[in-house]
Amino acid sequence: MASLRFKAIEKAFCRPAVAVETPKQLTSDYYGKYVFNKAQMTKFLSKGTLRILYDAIDNGTPLGRDIADHVAAGMKMWAIEMGATHYTHWFQPLTEGTAEKHDSFIEHDDNGGVIEEFAGKLLVQQEPDASSFPSGGIRNTFEARGYTAWDPSSPAFIVDDTLCIPTIFISYTGETLDYKTPLLKAVNAVNKAAVDVCHYFDPSVKKVTAFLGWEQEYFLIDEDLYAARPDLAMTGRTLMGHESAKNQQLEDHYFGAIPSRVAAFMKELEFESYKYGIPLKTRHNEVAPSQFELAPIYEEMNLAVDHNLLLMSIMERVAQRHHFRVLLHEKPYAGVNGSGKHNNWSLGTDTGVGLMTPGKTPQENLQFITFLVNIMMAVHKNAGLLKASVMTAPNAHRLGANEAPPAIISMFLGSQITAVLDKLENSTSDEAIVMDEKKKMKLAIAHIPDVLIDNTDRNRTSPFAFTGNRFEFRAVGSSANCSAAMTALNACMACQLKEFKAEVDSLIAKKISKEKAIFEVIKSYIKQTKEIRFDGNGYSDEWKEEALKRGLNCETSVPLIYDQYTTKESVKLFESTGVYTEKELEARNEVRWETYTKKIQIEARVLGDLVMNHIIPVATRYQSMLLDNIFKIKNCYPEEKAESLSAQDRAIVEDIAGHIAAIKTKVDAMVEARKAANKIECERTKAIAYHDTIVPYQNEIRYYVDKLELIVDNEIWPLPKYREMLFIR
Repeated sequence: MASLRFKAIEKAFCRPAVAVETPKQLTSDYYGKYVFNKAQMTKFLSKGTLRILYDAIDNGTPLGRDIADHVAAGMKMWAIEMGATHYTHWFQPLTEGTAEKHDSFIEHDDNGGVIEEFAGKLLVQQEPDASSFPSGGIRNTFEARGYTAWDPSSPAFIVDDTLCIPTIFISYTGETLDYKTPLLKAVNAVNKAAVDVCHYFDPSVKKVTAFLGWEQEYFLIDEDLYAARPDLAMTGRTLMGHESAKNQQLEDHYFGAIPSRVAAFMKELEFESYKYGIPLKTRHNEVAPSQFELAPIYEEMNLAVDHNLLLMSIMERVAQRHHFRVLLHEKPYAGVNGSGKHNNWSLGTDTGVGLMTPGKTPQENLQFITFLVNIMMAVHKNAGLLKASVMTAPNAHRLGANEAPPAIISMFLGSQITAVLDKLENSTSDEAIVMDEKKKMKLAIAHIPDVLIDNTDRNRTSPFAFTGNRFEFRAVGSSANCSAAMTALNACMACQLKEFKAEVDSLIAKKISKEKAIFEVIKSYIKQTKEIRFDGNGYSDEWKEEALKRGLNCETSVPLIYDQYTTKESVKLFESTGVYTEKELEARNEVRWETYTKKIQIEARVLGDLVMNHIIPVATRYQSMLLDNIFKIKNCYPEEKAESLSAQDRAIVEDIAGHIAAIKTKVDAMVEARKAANKIECERTKAIAYHDTIVPYQNEIRYYVDKLELIVDNEIWPLPKYREMLFIR
């Protein structure tokens, strides 16, 4: 193992950047090349088919099978022209990734040969094996049937020789088995509820669209160093490793010059992503060494989620061509920043109004404040549920650490918005709402232009922050499917808007004017949501104490946090919006608990194997070398002199012995705790047992292994160290 380590280091440190050949043309010339987008549909579909298809995409009008036949014919012609030989329904099961089953276009002809066919029935529906995907008990092993169904709102695309058709995934009995189906339902629910509220201000509004702009953080590591770390390969994170003397404390990596190898990777990643219509806009170094970020222009939510999942698979492929591995785990390295996937969420009307953007007139500002305050109420009522939507075993390592939002949901609004709300709360009349325009910051440097100041500062310690025209849900993890958090958020917002409209309408029915009714309800909401608003330092211990006093959800146990999905309030919320049934919620929690248990179980097994088969033998070998040296000293020097000369070695031998004994004791105890937990049949109870008994042993074992890393001869230590993995040359 030691030789493998040094060979990996040598390759990683001497590896040059891979040359990237990209066309000498504008991005717009090849953007969406592999996507069956509107431009391609215009070429391969008739005007009548296009009109009906657009109506389905834009307005949710049901599609008939005859139209599906026309779309399938055009899609097949385009795909074959692009070199495709197979097709697949591309869906998002509850595995946190995507799934696909490839079928060729061929069918028998009448002459002993084959012909390429792709009928509408194959486009609309496929039958994958539903028993082998997580279902939380909805499907048994002997009940295999499930269905994927075409989602026309997300365009098909080609990967290599396969036409990929985005679909939903449901069971034979109709329950949802994926992430996309509930997301589509939640987006539809918030559309209906928001349109109804918008009609108070503009009766011409017909549709409200939910938008998402995700920011994807990730780490890169050289492939040879990755291969030399079995814990990274098996679990996505380092289960041991003492922090480097230099990591991120100088803050010199953040926004720094991008290393040449990484820049080449980014260049090709963008080139490939643009072909799939993924509108990547931003790239930069993140805070931790070897950590980076990319972000696209915001898009309609369903498409944005599909693009993020597609991007993650493209990242893996491109990275390997550059001899990298992408680490999407939320906390691959201890002691440095983890990675998130900040979800920038907003709502906009078909009339071009951003509902989270301050207006230029009192009427527009009243609409803005109405939606803002309803968002506050939605988060206030459902903070525990929103936390559950982002909580996973990997993200638990990140949330609450000193670089990520705490595991306490609060909202940051900024001083200007807070001042407006305070004024509204204490007002006695329906006075006009006026938002200050951006101010200019004059600098004492003549040739530097004035800087426009936004209406809010940024608070990176807030898990749910207003950033001027959207809310940034920062607590989402880097490896997560955005759908989980966005489904919960949109469902909460839809339910809240429905309640708001009911309250306003009840006041209007009492002969109170519409404006006054809106003001009265808003003022009530402002008072009710004070506990969820916090503009200070979310990392501080004082905030944790304050949050507890305010009655906010401060639970940190992942299995217990999942209980928020099945509270009476959550079940009512999801059923009233049509997003989930109670049966589906219970089933998904079974999946969450089982997934949590399996992730910790795998980590515990890998850790036990590494320490018993790699770390302890190496530490024992070094201990033996020291004992041999002590023996030689005793044979070469008088007793008193030998005692003096060997004192340091004897002390180290004793330290090593103590650490080895502690590791052996802890590993044995962890194995027994795992055996006991595995006998538990209830998935929730088993997950709690893993959280309460196995995770603490992992942390304790790591402590002693990291101590050994500082003692054992560097030449024989078997695993690449942090100082060797974190810095890309």
